[in-house]
Amino acid sequence: MRDRPAFPSVPQDQAHGLRQLFAATHQRFVPLVHNPHVAFGGVAMERLCAAFGEQRLHTLVVDAADTASSAHELAQVDLSACIEGLSPLVSYLAARGLPMRHLDARGTTGGFLDALAEAAPRADVVVVHAGASDIARLFARRMPRPILQAADAPDSLTHAYASMKLLTQRLAVMSYDLLIAAPSESPRVPRIAERLADCADRFLGAALHDWALADPAVDPDLPLAPDLRRLAGDQLRIGDGYADHAHTFPAPTHRAAAAWAATACAT
Repeated sequence: MRDRPAFPSVPQDQAHGLRQLFAATHQRFVPLVHNPHVAFGGVAMERLCAAFGEQRLHTLVVDAADTASSAHELAQVDLSACIEGLSPLVSYLAARGLPMRHLDARGTTGGFLDALAEAAPRADVVVVHAGASDIARLFARRMPRPILQAADAPDSLTHAYASMKLLTQRLAVMSYDLLIAAPSESPRVPRIAERLADCADRFLGAALHDWALADPAVDPDLPLAPDLRRLAGDQLRIGDGYADHAHTFPAPTHRAAAAWAATACAT
């Protein structure tokens, strides 16, 4: 299926062995919520991988969104054989439809995450890109902080809020990050984050922890912006405790106004 291994060797340094040992027991999962109204969602994923790569961490991107390619038929037999190496520090798995093959009696698909960990033991970070409903099923047992996506368009903000509302209602997730794929010169960029944070607080009792910009026009070879580095670093710290801590929050109480909150966030 591919000409090169899924996890090619990376340059050695003094801490390489320690990182491999650490990754074997502390693999980080990052839920990246798909937004069909973000035209440059791929750029956001690339910049996120680049931020993890600066720490010499190998990232596996698992694309299970509705817009992703269908999983290879071999995935049901040998998942690791379907992982493609894109660069020394980034691998990719087309996974549309795969999570539901691991659906259990409780309606969750967390078994797919276990299968990923087994198929890609050398991946330090696993970015799972999927719609909010799939993210909720995948991470029902334990949820790191989800990363929402938005763009410089009202529909994208409405969808980001709808995703937040679904995850808050189903799993009582109360903290989120946001990646905005938009030109840095747009005066509306800071307002996007402000609107989402305001709606999260007023209607859901949730909070926007941090946000970062992924400008599609910026040369990917240039150094990453500090806000993106900060967001990625915080995700790694959240991921360190992922395997040991499940959400046990009670279901939140929602205000009646939440029914029209999505419209309020888009205007």
